[in-house]
Amino acid sequence: MGTVIVVTSGKGGTGKTSLTGGVASCLAALGRRVLCIDMDAGLRNLDITLGMTDRVLMDFSDVLEGRCDLDRAAVPHPRLTGLSLLTAPLRSPEGLSPGAMLPLLRQARERYDYILLDSPAGVGAGFRLAAEGADRAVVVSTSDASALRDAQRVVGELTVPTVQLVVNRVQPQLLRRLRATIDDAMNTAGLPLLGVVPEDEQVMLAANLGQPLILATRGDGAARAYWNIAKRLEGLRVPIMHLR
Repeated sequence: MGTVIVVTSGKGGTGKTSLTGGVASCLAALGRRVLCIDMDAGLRNLDITLGMTDRVLMDFSDVLEGRCDLDRAAVPHPRLTGLSLLTAPLRSPEGLSPGAMLPLLRQARERYDYILLDSPAGVGAGFRLAAEGADRAVVVSTSDASALRDAQRVVGELTVPTVQLVVNRVQPQLLRRLRATIDDAMNTAGLPLLGVVPEDEQVMLAANLGQPLILATRGDGAARAYWNIAKRLEGLRVPIMHLR
């Protein structure tokens, strides 16, 4: 049975969607069957991160409302074997009750090793829909105080067994000027650390070129951090990146 991971954040701009696509790409490259589900109805962007903008036709609401099945709606990636995307609708579906995603996730667990749900930022209805069927959660935050405070609020709303922190878009020089550390971020969020990802212009460049980051770079910077996080999700012991 596959593992459902909700990737969430307290506020927008933390790089949550880029991290979801990057880690999913690495898991697929490691030989796993991976389904990404964009849960941000009306503001979907995961297809851009994965380079699949022109390939998605159906969305998760089509599956939930019986217009097609999961196998038809989930689109395989053209270059990364094992990676598929189920996108969000262009508008928020109406009348979705609590538990609406659970039947879809049960099907997905039978077909995939990992199901990564890219949750909307904050703690609204979309967040609750994404989080209610998850086995574990990854809370994505930058190192600034406002993002970490909002991350704390998200943690208080989660009921999944395992919750971990990724500190994203880290700028070491800024941390030094603030006399702050990653340990400070962990203490503020109150979470164990899953990974640290540096600020990297290649993330935006790859998205605009329509390519997953791991196919567009040599594997350093953010790409290397995504690889490390994917390996940790696999249960491997990988040192946290030392950022200079």
